[in-house]
Amino acid sequence: MGCFSSRPKLQGPRYKELVLLASETAFSVSEVEALFELYKSLCASVHKGGRIYKEEFQMAIFKDAKKDNLFANRIFDLFDIKHKGGIEFDDFVRALSVFHPNAPKEDKIDFSFKLYDLDGTGFIERQEVKEMLIALLCESGIKLADETIELILDKTFKEADFNHDEKIDKTEWQVFVTRNPSLLNIMTLPYLRDVTTSFPSFVFHSEVDEIDT
Repeated sequence: MGCFSSRPKLQGPRYKELVLLASETAFSVSEVEALFELYKSLCASVHKGGRIYKEEFQMAIFKDAKKDNLFANRIFDLFDIKHKGGIEFDDFVRALSVFHPNAPKEDKIDFSFKLYDLDGTGFIERQEVKEMLIALLCESGIKLADETIELILDKTFKEADFNHDEKIDKTEWQVFVTRNPSLLNIMTLPYLRDVTTSFPSFVFHSEVDEIDT
């Protein structure tokens, strides 16, 4: 029976909380309600608790609860907004909203910047891009020679690092992504357009062509 038989039943948000989440995201009130049903099923799939933990999140997103991949771990960290080691419902909805087809482009750019800014310095450095690129290639089952990866990095920083300081700031990233919109492909999950008709599978497809621009 999962966590609902051994712990108090996970209580749904009150109506005013649903309205608040809807006002802050790309979801409607009814869609937020539907997402709570999905949230309940995810939080009970591996652990018996009231949050979505890493194994449950990775099982939902990548169909693999034991996935050890920088990309998978980074996505979880960005969903775990309060840094509690488990994703609470309001964080789940807010983070997922970024992937909605109707979410503002600025939100998608900001999230993607954080995805690559691994150490949270406010800049994307070459090594961070390299680590994420390798993780995305691995996720797609593709292995490139080191020389090819270095060429991709050279091209990326030549186009994005306008002031030639060997790092990409938020403004540079915004311009770079605007010129290379395929970089945001992974930031949109089309089936979030209407979660009331069918629950999405939440499987991320790491399209490598979005990096090699």
